[in-house]
Amino acid sequence: MNVDQAMKIIIKPYITEKTFAMVENESKICFIVEISANKSEISEAVKTLYNQNVKKVNTARTIYGKKAYVQFENTEKARDLATKIGML
Repeated sequence: MNVDQAMKIIIKPYITEKTFAMVENESKICFIVEISANKSEISEAVKTLYNQNVKKVNTARTIYGKKAYVQFENTEKARDLATKIGML
């Protein structure tokens, strides 16, 4: 997967008070993603864009679009990525 394809899948990070807590407590970051994207595509897109290994991906459809809750291997990696993308 190249960067352009990954940017079409990962639209933007979803930032709320709940997602701040998820970074620290569960090592997860929430993204708004393309509606047609599946979990493996989301995982590959995160790896391509941010060079981070993904442990698990959960998705949910909401009124804001499709959300992907991406879990990382440890809290430190999630915190570093959240800082890099401007969440913290």
